[in-house]
Amino acid sequence: MTERITIGTSGYSYRDWVGPVYPPGTPPERFLEHYARRFTFVELNFSYYRMPEAPTLQSMLDRTPPEFRFAIKAHRSITHTGGEPAAEALAAYHKAVAPAVAAGRITAVLAQFPYGFHYTTANRRALAAMCDRWSDLPLYVEFRNREWSRSSVYTELRRRAVGWVVPDLPQLRGLPPLQPVVTGRRAYLRLHGRNRAMWWDGDARSRYDYSYTDHELAELASVSEQLAAQSEHLFVAFNNHADGQAARDAERFAAILAGRPPAEA
Repeated sequence: MTERITIGTSGYSYRDWVGPVYPPGTPPERFLEHYARRFTFVELNFSYYRMPEAPTLQSMLDRTPPEFRFAIKAHRSITHTGGEPAAEALAAYHKAVAPAVAAGRITAVLAQFPYGFHYTTANRRALAAMCDRWSDLPLYVEFRNREWSRSSVYTELRRRAVGWVVPDLPQLRGLPPLQPVVTGRRAYLRLHGRNRAMWWDGDARSRYDYSYTDHELAELASVSEQLAAQSEHLFVAFNNHADGQAARDAERFAAILAGRPPAEA
């Protein structure tokens, strides 16, 4: 089963990883090189903040081994502005990522929707418009609101061959449950940590400041095995990135899946 599970982190370009993850003194332009020595998969976050360009992605492909795979986030103008995404933004994003998708190096285009993206008629139409325009991309959707966790949504995503992202989040009212749902050929599990105290009031760093316990990782290993059994392959991304915790937990998780004792947290 483990050969059908690939583990990585959400992002790699964090200055607070110098020391905990990267050798002291590592400059940012060498972060990806060092990351690729430890993992074979990463989510790219920069594309959420600025529209990606094909040459930038090609440079990343050139600096990583041929077997290294990427997921890439959709730009925030597509997922976080409300209403139907602009055709220009959808086209620009598609133009940037299509060559890397065709090369087989981008395994997922990740559309992460915020908690405020409710299950409404308008939002369903906006989602359908994105799915229609990106029907040739390996699209995966993550919802932070449990209103979307319903069989009708799963059925429609399967019809469109769009993947459902399973998120692990704090057990707070309104957030989606941890359920092993698969709607595409591949499964996708994103582990955001369970920092209840900071989830609503924290910033982009403190919200994900969390280290999983061995017991929690063992529970997630069981969920991962269920997801892998329902799909061709499972990709797992740790997003608890503060102080390099994502990288450490990813390696501990890999050890648990392989039946080895994990290193201490």
